[in-house]
Amino acid sequence: QVQLVESGGGLVQAGGSLRLSCAPSGSIFSISCMGWYRQAPGKQRDLVADITSGGSTNYADSVKGRFTISRDNAKNTVYLQMNSLKPEDTAVYYCHAEQYLSDATVNHYWGQGTQVTVSS
Repeated sequence: QVQLVESGGGLVQAGGSLRLSCAPSGSIFSISCMGWYRQAPGKQRDLVADITSGGSTNYADSVKGRFTISRDNAKNTVYLQMNSLKPEDTAVYYCHAEQYLSDATVNHYWGQGTQVTVSS
């Protein structure tokens, strides 16, 4: 089974930066979209940013201008550069990948999550 593996989380002071990475542990193909979601305790999991194989990006309003998502299609790796971090960014960040096989067959993969903690 293919697993998505996140790295780069940790503890950082407000105003600091972190760079998250996510890559599959095994071979995978036909990944149309990859992205990052986050979930704080007691709250729902929300989209942070995603990116298509063509490079089109989408960001949550709360992170626009501070976060940048990028992708290496050859490696099926997605990155999230997080700058000007705020305490409200504290959450578990999850990598997500959408596998498009056909109009009727779309699979979703999730990473195990990486903790990001921003201290004030």
